[in-house]
Amino acid sequence: MKVDDDEWVQRIRRELADSYDEEFELELEDRNIEEFEGSGVDTASAAYRASRRRYFQELFRMQGELVKLQDWVVQTGHKLVILFEGRDAAGKGGVIKRITQRLNPRVCRVAALPAPNDRERTQWYFQRYVAHLPGAGEMVLFDRSWYNRAGVERVMGFCSDDQYEEFFRSVPEFERMLVRSGIQLIKYWFSISDEEQHVRFLGRIHDPLKQWKLSPMDLESRRRWEAYTKAKEVMMERTHIDEAPWWVVQAVDKRRARLNCIHHLLEQIPYTDVEHQAVELPPRVRHEDYFRQPVRPDILVPEIY
Repeated sequence: MKVDDDEWVQRIRRELADSYDEEFELELEDRNIEEFEGSGVDTASAAYRASRRRYFQELFRMQGELVKLQDWVVQTGHKLVILFEGRDAAGKGGVIKRITQRLNPRVCRVAALPAPNDRERTQWYFQRYVAHLPGAGEMVLFDRSWYNRAGVERVMGFCSDDQYEEFFRSVPEFERMLVRSGIQLIKYWFSISDEEQHVRFLGRIHDPLKQWKLSPMDLESRRRWEAYTKAKEVMMERTHIDEAPWWVVQAVDKRRARLNCIHHLLEQIPYTDVEHQAVELPPRVRHEDYFRQPVRPDILVPEIY
């Protein structure tokens, strides 16, 4: 499909607007959707505003359900692991942010491991991931996971053919072991089109706040799009097991992808409401001999704003 220059410009602007929205949305506590505007696109149209309104309404509603899920996980001692896989710029980080935004980081934490160091490369492949698995009453979200071996390591030649085949022999049993131990394992693949990734990469190139996300590896992955597709297809065929099946999220539309993923996640877990005792703020204890010392002027942060 041929896209003219004006359409490319508009799509890049929309991509940049959505990127800025991601940061603003995380700080949006008063939930006044009418006053929240995007950047670089026509936000005046009724359809656009209605779409944003519905997105926020559904997002806030489901974030409330995620808080209920968190309470249930803590009360029951449930152990939950969620894997997020997909191409670069597929939207994994965005949905992870929306899931964790209202949750207690002591209960729900994110594991985003860097490339293995020299020592880790000599260990059992799964060893560094095992250290991040949850205990009772915890949820762990892996922003990329042990499936790096089936994806980037395979495509970029960072593992041998023997290591690659051993991974596929081991991973089904490894995941079955996790499930038998009481860990619920949910695996998501975020799927985007060739064209959409192209737009998102251009958006990052033109956004100084997002350029750091474009590593040389990301740029090389763009060139090897077809190799990644083949690797993904093999991965899903050989690691889709009854105990931990793959779920594919259509992610060309970021907001729909977030809502669909969170909605599906909530349906996978049999959580129920947890009753809480009413919280009452106790009165502050006051003593006549208490005196608060003034702050030294030389250590005060200047009030510029």
